[in-house]
Amino acid sequence: MKPLWRLNKYLYKYKGYLLLGTLFTIISNFFVIIPAQLVRIAIDYVVEVFSFYQVFSEGELADFARSAFLKYILIFGVLILAMALLRGFFLFLIRQTIIIMSRLIEYDMKNEIFAHYQNLPLSFYRRNSTGDLMARITEDVSRVRMYLGPAIMYGLNLLILFPMVIGYMLSVNVELTLYSLLPLPILSLSIYFVNNMINERSEKIQRSLSGLSTFVQEAFSGIRVLKAFVREDDSANDFAKASEEYKEKSISLTIVQSLFFPLIMALIGISTILTVYIGGIQVMNGTIGYGVIAEFILYVNMLTWPVTSLGWVTSIVQRAAASQARINEFLDEQNDIQSTESLDIPIRGDVAFENVSFVYPDSGIHALRDVSFKIDSGQSLAIIGTTGSGKSTIANLLMRMYDVSSGQIQVDGKNVEVYDIASLRKQIGYVPQDVFLFSDTIGSNIAFGLDSIHEGVVEKAAKDADVYHNIVDFPKGFETRLGERGITLSGGQKQRVSIARAIAKEPSILLLDDCLSAVDTKTENAILNALKDIMAKRTSIIISHRVSSAKLADKIIVLDDGEIVEQGTHDTLMALKGTYAELYEKQTQSPETIEE
Repeated sequence: MKPLWRLNKYLYKYKGYLLLGTLFTIISNFFVIIPAQLVRIAIDYVVEVFSFYQVFSEGELADFARSAFLKYILIFGVLILAMALLRGFFLFLIRQTIIIMSRLIEYDMKNEIFAHYQNLPLSFYRRNSTGDLMARITEDVSRVRMYLGPAIMYGLNLLILFPMVIGYMLSVNVELTLYSLLPLPILSLSIYFVNNMINERSEKIQRSLSGLSTFVQEAFSGIRVLKAFVREDDSANDFAKASEEYKEKSISLTIVQSLFFPLIMALIGISTILTVYIGGIQVMNGTIGYGVIAEFILYVNMLTWPVTSLGWVTSIVQRAAASQARINEFLDEQNDIQSTESLDIPIRGDVAFENVSFVYPDSGIHALRDVSFKIDSGQSLAIIGTTGSGKSTIANLLMRMYDVSSGQIQVDGKNVEVYDIASLRKQIGYVPQDVFLFSDTIGSNIAFGLDSIHEGVVEKAAKDADVYHNIVDFPKGFETRLGERGITLSGGQKQRVSIARAIAKEPSILLLDDCLSAVDTKTENAILNALKDIMAKRTSIIISHRVSSAKLADKIIVLDDGEIVEQGTHDTLMALKGTYAELYEKQTQSPETIEE
C-alpha cells in the first residue's frame, strides 16, 4: 500500500465526495437490512394467520380474517418495494460521489503526469520509450482509478455492511449465524486465487495481442517490401503462429473464468443448505420461527457479493499499487536543468562557446571536446561536419536541452544558465533535423511558436521559406490539415514549413540544424537566398553536412569527432586545402560519364 499513500492528497482534496459517499453507503445498507426483517415478520404473520384462519374457515369472522390478512400482506409488499427503491436511490448517490471522485482524481493525475513529463529534460526521453510513457499515463492511471473508485466503494460497503448484518444476525441466533457464514471465508479466498489467475492470464493475452498488432502493422506498412521479395506466404505463416499463441492463451483464460460463477453459486448453495437444515431443526424444537430461516437466507445472499468482492478488491489494490509505483518512478524524476537567476530579458544574439565539452549522460558518448567559437549579433556561422561529429549537440546545448559537462556557453556576455529557460528558447528560432508537424492546419503549424498571430506574419514566413506557392496550390491553402487523413507533404515541403515556423517567431537567433538535407540543391539555393534578408538581421547558425549550405555564412567551423579541426571563411578554408576543401571537392564535383 505504500506507493498508494501519495494519493492521499487527492482523497483529502475531494474529501467531501468521500464523506458523502460513506454516509450514503451507511444509509443504503439500512434499506438492505430492513426488508429482511420485514420478510421475517411477514412470514411469521402468514403462518400465524393461516393457523387462525383454519379454525374459522367459514362465516363472517373468516371473511374478516381474510381481508385483514390481505391488507397486511399488501402493506408488507409496499414497504419492501419502498425499501428497494430507496436503496436503489442511495446506490445511485454512492456512484455519483465515489465514482465521480475517482474520475476527478484520474483527471488531476493525468494532468499532473503530463505537466511533469513536459518539464523533464531531453535526456529523460532518450532513456524511456514513447510506449512506456503512454502506458503510465493511460493504463497505469486507469488501474489506480479502479482502486480510487470501485475498490473504495466496495471496500466501504464491506466494512459497513458486514458489522451491521453479522451483529444483527448474532443478536437473533448465534448458532445459525455461525453455520450460515461458514462457507464465506472459503468463498473469499477462492475468488482471490481465481482472480489472480484471471489477471495473470489477461496480462499475457494483452502482451500477445500487442505483439500480434505490431506484427500486422509492420506487415501492412512494409507490404511493398514483402511483395518485392515474395515473402507473403512466410508472413502469413508467422501470423498464423502468433494467432495460435493468442488463441491458446484466450482459451486458457476462458477455462479459468468459467470457474468463477459456479464457484460462487456452489458456496452460496452450501450456505443456504446449512441455514435451512440448522434453522429447520431449531424451528422443530420451537427455538425460532419460520421467518428467521428466510431472513437468514436473505442475509447470506446480502453478504455474498461483499465477501466475493473482497478477493476482487484485494487484486485491484495490488495492481493499483504496482501501477502507482511505476507512476511514482517517473514523478520522482527531477529536471536538473534549472535557471540560476531566471533572467527574462530580450537578447541581442552574441554567442560564445568557451572550451565546451559534453558527454551524453544516458549513453556516455563524448560528443564535444574543448569547442570554442564566437559569433557577434547579426553574424552567421556554418558548422560543417560528417554524421556523428557533434554538430547537433551544439544546437542542443545552446537551447539548454542539455547542460555542458565542462566549459561554458555565453549569450550576450552572460552565462546561458542565468536566463529563464522558456524566455531563452522563445528567442531562438529552431529548425530540427527531424521535422515534426502536428496534425493541424498548415497555418497553425507555422504559427505554432507565436503567442498571438498578427495578420500577414504566417504568409510572410511561408514566402521567406519558399513554401508559399506550394501551400496556396492546395484547395484549402493555409487551412489544409496535415496528418493521416490530410494532405501529405513531401520531405522538402515539410522542412520548409518547419523553417517558416521558426522564422515566424522573429527570433534573435536562428538555428538551422541540418534542415536542408531533404531538399535538392536548386531548392536549397532558393531557400538560402530567401533567407539572406532574414539572416542579416539576426544571429544565424547553419548546421549541415553539405558545404553548399555554408556559402552565405560569415564564418565556418569544421567539426570532426567532437573537435574543431578548421575554422574561417570559405576562401581561407579552401586555401588551406584541408578537410573542408576535401569535402567541397567531393560534394561539388560533377559525376563522371561512363561510356558504354
